[in-house]
Amino acid sequence: MEIVTKSENETRGFAKTIAEKLSAGDVILYTGEMGAGKTAFTKGVAEYFGTEEEVTSPTFALVHEYPGRVPVFHFDLYRISGFDDLYAIGFFDYLDRGGILAVEWSENIPELENELENVVKINIEKLTENERKITVSGKYFD
Repeated sequence: MEIVTKSENETRGFAKTIAEKLSAGDVILYTGEMGAGKTAFTKGVAEYFGTEEEVTSPTFALVHEYPGRVPVFHFDLYRISGFDDLYAIGFFDYLDRGGILAVEWSENIPELENELENVVKINIEKLTENERKITVSGKYFD
């Protein structure tokens, strides 16, 4: 599935459409350059599931937790250097917490996709200052 959005609001709206298909235990693996809109997409997912908290990039915190009907655990792997580091930050523990994992910079740990079940892959490509090409594949979308 592929779409071009023309604003952050459209990106968030499309994310809500994708979120309708998601359930606890699903893992979103994002790819895309810095500033592409991965956090904006996560905002839409978290909003769909009822969070009232402001969604921000977890770059320095590594993970932010957003409560809702289904909690969203928003990870940033930009500073993670290998698969073993995921154990150190408790990444795999979150799989058992009944939420959705939204994982930015998943391309930094290429083996991650093969180690997880229930994966939805989302690539966001920055076309212009406001336009994004979003490609969705994996569980529910292949």
